Amino acid sequence: MATTPAGSVRVSPAPRGAELSEFFAPQRTPSTALPDAEPFLRNLTRGVLEVLAGVREVDQLARWLTEDPYRKLVTRSNLATRARSARGMPAKRPAHAILSVHESSPADGVVEAVVIVQGPARTRAVALRLEGMDGRWRATSLALL
Repeated sequence: MATTPAGSVRVSPAPRGAELSEFFAPQRTPSTALPDAEPFLRNLTRGVLEVLAGVREVDQLARWLTEDPYRKLVTRSNLATRARSARGMPAKRPAHAILSVHESSPADGVVEAVVIVQGPARTRAVALRLEGMDGRWRATSLALL
């Protein structure tokens, strides 16, 4: 049995890189610790439509999106901005009405939803997947159909 000399401090081995990345990575949150998803779905959908209309900055939604949907939204927003400038149209606030929200929960802390939105020209669907991370909802997938 090994003993340490008096006055010395025993140091535990340093954690490995994988353990550190798991510790600092987003932590899953169960459904019971999360708020109702429907208000978040409605507000996020409005925010996405405002970004595509050019009246809201994508950065304002960054907190609620994971990296993949954020990058896709940035790309689509840039394309919409170029299309508006090519036609000489200014950015204006969209007049959309949310008709319905259909959601299901395939696993604990996960919500998959479709939000039906009626605009002046057509009715669209926004498909979202939310996952509970660090005590709040974050969109891990986003598609405007």
